[in-house]
Amino acid sequence: MMQDYVAPLRLRLDGAALVANWRWLDGMSGGAACGAAIKANGYGLGAAEVMRRLAQAGCRDFFVSNWGEAAALEPLLEDGLSLSVLHGVRDEDMRHALASRARPVLSTPTQIARWREAGGGACDVMIDTGMNRLGLDWRGDVTAMTAGLRIETVMSHLASADEDRPLNRVQRDRFAGLQGAVTARRASLANSAGICHGGDFHFDLTRPGLALYGGIPRPEAQDHIRAVVTPQAQILQRRTLIAGDSIGYNAIFTATRTHEVAILNLGYADGYLRGFSGRGAALLDGARLPLLGRVSMDLIAVDVTARPDVAEGDWLDIAYDLREGSAASGLSQYELLTGLGARYDRIWA
Repeated sequence: MMQDYVAPLRLRLDGAALVANWRWLDGMSGGAACGAAIKANGYGLGAAEVMRRLAQAGCRDFFVSNWGEAAALEPLLEDGLSLSVLHGVRDEDMRHALASRARPVLSTPTQIARWREAGGGACDVMIDTGMNRLGLDWRGDVTAMTAGLRIETVMSHLASADEDRPLNRVQRDRFAGLQGAVTARRASLANSAGICHGGDFHFDLTRPGLALYGGIPRPEAQDHIRAVVTPQAQILQRRTLIAGDSIGYNAIFTATRTHEVAILNLGYADGYLRGFSGRGAALLDGARLPLLGRVSMDLIAVDVTARPDVAEGDWLDIAYDLREGSAASGLSQYELLTGLGARYDRIWA
């Protein structure tokens, strides 16, 4: 892309809100350290910029999914910062992993053997306590499996922390029961929602993700977590939709009155998915401008009848409250964040 190119859509990113969210989660974590999941490019916001801001605020522990993500952040790994790679280490990763200052989160006997045989140093270990995804089975002989490893953090992951289910306590108790079985400096269980379950779930280190970026993992966070991301799109054309005309693919909206319509440079290729068709809106001075018709790949249409002052080239905010957007679109708050595409200019304030 041209170096001086200005995209017709952008994300306005609130760095103060990001830091405030981490500080609230840090306070809620009690005596446990509070880290940050910055995988999936910082949940769509830009991992490097998120890491810089949170490190300046005092965060010391960061988590990504794979070694490609880790390599992009390696230059930011100053003394005192740690980066863990949640998906462990494959054969294909070993050259990168052994040269990196990031640590693998080992989750299978094969990964452990691979790391041992290569003379790998400090690592983390994932133990599955009931999610049945990544991790050593908590019912196995984890003492024997992890013997001789220099383990920085032993961790597990809650399957249903966003809901009040008995499995949360079951997983917590299983994990607590393993503390003497694995020799590690720290233990970590809670994600954003897990932090809200209280001190029994915090152990030594928490690993929030969603709530850092403005997502509401549980009702306890509702009045404390601030929005971080606001998509904005530029008007490409203002036009008149006459009563009886339809607009967009498959003509799912037909005007019963004359509308003034703005066509915006935004669509499902940018993560603004079809679930917002007929439900989404743009915002201007606090007023909602309803989305008309279907979201297409690159374009949406909003009703600007009430705003005769809005013209081609102007910018509109896109309504993107994560909890409200999830309810309207049927998408999870995670999808709303991580689906934000590469065509946005990302502008931090």
